[in-house]
Amino acid sequence: MSIQSPCIDVCQMSEDKTVCVGCYRSLSEIANWSRLTDAEKIRVIAAAQKRRATLECQEYSDLIP
Repeated sequence: MSIQSPCIDVCQMSEDKTVCVGCYRSLSEIANWSRLTDAEKIRVIAAAQKRRATLECQEYSDLIP
């Protein structure tokens, strides 16, 4: 099985420079992607999904007075 990169070609770092706002991976996760095992790629994708949910929740809560 080959795990595809979660990159969506929106390669821009977050304001705090910790993750890409397109795929929510860190620079090291992006740079090392091709060397990761499928199991490691699955873990990176899961972590990125969690980061996205957390950041979106924070952005939403910032809108609430």
